[in-house]
Amino acid sequence: MAGHSKFANIKHRKEKNDAARGRVFTRLGREIAVAVKSGGADPSANSRLKDVIAKAKAENMPNDTIDRSIKKAAGDLNAVNFEAITYEGYGPKGVAVIVKGLTDNRNRAAANVRNAFTKGGGNMGTSGCVAFMFDQKGLIMVEKDAAEEDELMLLVSDAGADDFTTQEEGFEILTAPEAFSEVREAVEAAGVTMVSAEITMLPQNITTLTDPEDIKKMTKLLDLLDDEDDVQDVYHNGEW
Repeated sequence: MAGHSKFANIKHRKEKNDAARGRVFTRLGREIAVAVKSGGADPSANSRLKDVIAKAKAENMPNDTIDRSIKKAAGDLNAVNFEAITYEGYGPKGVAVIVKGLTDNRNRAAANVRNAFTKGGGNMGTSGCVAFMFDQKGLIMVEKDAAEEDELMLLVSDAGADDFTTQEEGFEILTAPEAFSEVREAVEAAGVTMVSAEITMLPQNITTLTDPEDIKKMTKLLDLLDDEDDVQDVYHNGEW
C-alpha cells in the first residue's frame, strides 16, 4: 500500500465493507449538520454546505440520505453541538500525523485518539508539532475516462486552479483553499464526475517505511483512528 497514492486510497475506501461505509456516512452527516448550523440549509447560499454535499456525492452517499441529513439538521439546530478538534502526533519512525474530527465530547475524543497513537506505536504531540509539515489545499480527482485532458486543464485553470497533473489513474487538480469551491463548481457544471473533492492536508516531505513491523504498526494506527466516530479525517506523510 502506498501512503500517498491518492487514487489507490480512494479506491480502497470505496471498497470497504458496509460497516465502514456506514461510518463514512455518519461522518459526512456530522459535517452536513455543522455546515447547516453555520450557514443555513440552502446550498445555493451556503458554500460550505455545497462543498460538503459534493464530498458526500463523491463518496456515493445517496441523495435522499443527504437530503434527510440537511432537513434533520435544519429542524433541530440546538441538537447540533459538534466541536471541531485537531490532534497532531507521530507514528512509527516519526511519520507525521494530523487527526481532524467533530465531537460532542472533547475528553472522550482525546483519550481515544491518544490510545490509538499508543497502540499504533506512535505518540500524540503538542499542537503545531507537525502542522508546519503540511499544506492545506483543495484537491479534486477525476478519472481519465471522465474528461478530455486538455479541456479539463483549461477549464480548471480558468476557474483558478493552482496545479493540474496527470496520474496513471486520472487527473489531480490542486487549488488554494479559498479557490476550491469555484473550481469544484466549474468541474461540476461541466458535467464531469469527480472521484473525490475536498479540502485536504498535503505533506511537504515523505517519510518512507521499509521495516514490516513499522508498516504493521502504522497500518494499525490508521485503522484504529478510522474506527473512531469522533475522527473525520487523518493525514500523514508516511509511504510504504
